[in-house]
Order: sequence, then C-alpha cells, then structure tokens
Amino acid sequence: MEGNIMANKLVAIGLMVIGFLVFASGYRYGSSLSVTVGCLLFAIGVILLILKIVRRNKPDSTA
Repeated sequence: MEGNIMANKLVAIGLMVIGFLVFASGYRYGSSLSVTVGCLLFAIGVILLILKIVRRNKPDSTA
C-alpha cells in the first residue's frame, strides 16, 4: 500500500512538472493548444496531490 501512495505522489509531481514545461513552451512560442494542455496537466497533477494529502489526513474509522 505504501508503494502505491509513493507512486501516486511521483505521478502527480511528474504531471505538474511536465504540465508546467508544456505550458511554458506553448507560451513562449504562442501555441494556445500547448498552453491549454500544459494547464490541464498541471491541474491534474495538483488535484492528484491534493487527493493524496486528503487521504493521508482522513481519520481512521476502524479505530
């Protein structure tokens, strides 16, 4: 279970980095499609990271 959580965190951070790079290159070269895709990838990464934090902070109902 712990490895899956770490993988989710790495995927989220990877999506954020790739999304930012795609956004930055699209902004630099004036490609609205790249800017949109970059923003979407970055947003998905942020959402995944937030969901991981919420899951970690959820109180244990079995206790």
